[in-house]
Amino acid sequence: MKQLMAFDLDGTLAESKAPLDDEVAGLLAALLSFAQVAVISGGDWPQFKKQVVDRLPPGAELGRLWILPTAGAKLFRFAGEWRQAYSEAITPAEKAHILKELDRAIKAAGLDRDPAWGPRIEDRGTQITYSGIGQKAPLEAKEAWDPDRRKRLQLQEMLRRTLTEWSVNIGGTTSIDITRAGIDKGFGLRKLAAESGVPLEDMVFLGDSIFPGGNDYPAVTVGVDAVAVRDVQETKSILHALTLWLGR
Repeated sequence: MKQLMAFDLDGTLAESKAPLDDEVAGLLAALLSFAQVAVISGGDWPQFKKQVVDRLPPGAELGRLWILPTAGAKLFRFAGEWRQAYSEAITPAEKAHILKELDRAIKAAGLDRDPAWGPRIEDRGTQITYSGIGQKAPLEAKEAWDPDRRKRLQLQEMLRRTLTEWSVNIGGTTSIDITRAGIDKGFGLRKLAAESGVPLEDMVFLGDSIFPGGNDYPAVTVGVDAVAVRDVQETKSILHALTLWLGR
């Protein structure tokens, strides 16, 4: 039987940058009473705390919860308090190089002319994230900006030609995530296996971007059983079934 359930966050457990709703929070807490749970996504720890940790009901088994920000370049575990187990940080010189190439590619693709809500680029310490119309864009605008991923696929192709030593993956609704080469959700799940003692074959991963170039796809490449979901509603249906089955 599978021992650990791993989830993407935005588009899988919650809408983009939104906190878990009461139903998902309750279902995750129920799942934590039967199994270990991991959440791995492109956001940084403060975003995870706001979206996931602070939304779980009192009494949730936090000792069974693993938080992997920035596609697994960091890992946090609860042992009386939340502690960081490791971090694959980007150096200032590396950051300057990434930002230079990112700025050049955005302008070449004409994406700098789109309206933006807040900054488009965020330094997450272990990851540089580009959000096409800003970090604070409303969900409706995000969903309308690049629904077929064409804009980001073009930008991703341009960046992969210049940032050859970095991982460049499509994530979220409007974003592209840039991490050190080899650091993606596959890397994060391998680190999770080492930290938790749960073999990859005993994990299941759920995500909404399980397609080549998507930031959930690397989970497939490391041998974890992966389940592609369309949206949060489909994840809820799976969580209901899981908790009922495990509860027996």
